Amino acid sequence: MEREWTGNARRLSEADRREIERRIHAGETFEVVAGAVGCSTKSIQRYLALTGGIRIRRRERSALRLTLGEREEISRGLTEGESLRSIGRRLSRSASTISREVAWSGSRSEYRAWRADEAALERGRRPKRCKLAGQARLCREVADGLRAFWSPQQIAARLSREHADDASMRVSHETIYRTLFVQARGALRKELTSCLRSGRAQRRPRLRTELSGAGRLRNVVLISDRPAEVEDRAVPGHWEGDLLIGKEARSAIGTLVERSSRYVMLFRLPHGRSAEAVRVALTRQISKLPKELRRTLTWDQGKEMADHVRFSMDTEMQVYFCDPHSPWQRGSNENTNGLLRQYFPSTEDFRQYSTAHLNAVARQLNNRPRQTLNWMKPSEVFSQSVASIG
Repeated sequence: MEREWTGNARRLSEADRREIERRIHAGETFEVVAGAVGCSTKSIQRYLALTGGIRIRRRERSALRLTLGEREEISRGLTEGESLRSIGRRLSRSASTISREVAWSGSRSEYRAWRADEAALERGRRPKRCKLAGQARLCREVADGLRAFWSPQQIAARLSREHADDASMRVSHETIYRTLFVQARGALRKELTSCLRSGRAQRRPRLRTELSGAGRLRNVVLISDRPAEVEDRAVPGHWEGDLLIGKEARSAIGTLVERSSRYVMLFRLPHGRSAEAVRVALTRQISKLPKELRRTLTWDQGKEMADHVRFSMDTEMQVYFCDPHSPWQRGSNENTNGLLRQYFPSTEDFRQYSTAHLNAVARQLNNRPRQTLNWMKPSEVFSQSVASIG
């Protein structure tokens, strides 16, 4: 029996539920959706809790399938002794389609239109029975993986590797997520959702997060508005920056790369990587440069740059931000961070390193010949830039 959801003393209709799902996946807030549908936000929360935030696949008859009216014609033709090929021609259907339809009922004499139509709808019901619900051993292994804080993708990949010859012991990561999120499936205990990295009990559309503005920086100037001279790397003084994160994300090192020379500067963050701590340390490091070499800074949209407006005021250096999820737009810095991992593995606490040690590592990188610089060293190219403004 279909579950009923109520809001504002009325039951949500099928149209209401479809509209809720459409608007939520479009990124609208609960308040906006409730106002558009005419229900309370609590009704929406209850509905999403039951569906796990996953859009329900509605049962809709495909235009390619036989209709009830066509099945009535088949039943009438069979009663009158008409051949399957003749019935097919009359309905503009292939003889094989009519043959399969009759075969589902067992024989010509047993065929009934209403019963065949209901059986066809039942065969097409989605979702099918959850695979984990019928496989106790598979369900146990998935649950054990979740308790070990493995991601569903890691669990699915490991099962496929360990049971390459046993299809019954393999399951997709999407099935694991759906079994956790949709209460009606019930194969995995609901509290196992706390083992997921997100800790969520339902799916959250990415678009909703992006449109909500949560965690987004304000007053950003995107990389698309950056001056053209930055792109060709002909003019020195344009920098790319980022943080190199240490063990358990408890420490970090600031990295800066000058675009034209690939010159590297590193700075400590002894007080953490909050917006204020990063601003203070970054301002101190940038202020060591001549004004002519402080033209622009390109960064990704990390929260550590929330104080970018004040940084620009203190240093007279404009900050430009990459598009969301596009770290490749500051490729020189990304490449340098990859080189730095040889010196600063992610398994170490970076608070142990002194400024002298960071300078020594930067000096070693800056004295390494680079093919992109025609085998000159970054330090040599950077020194020429400094001399040209002297």
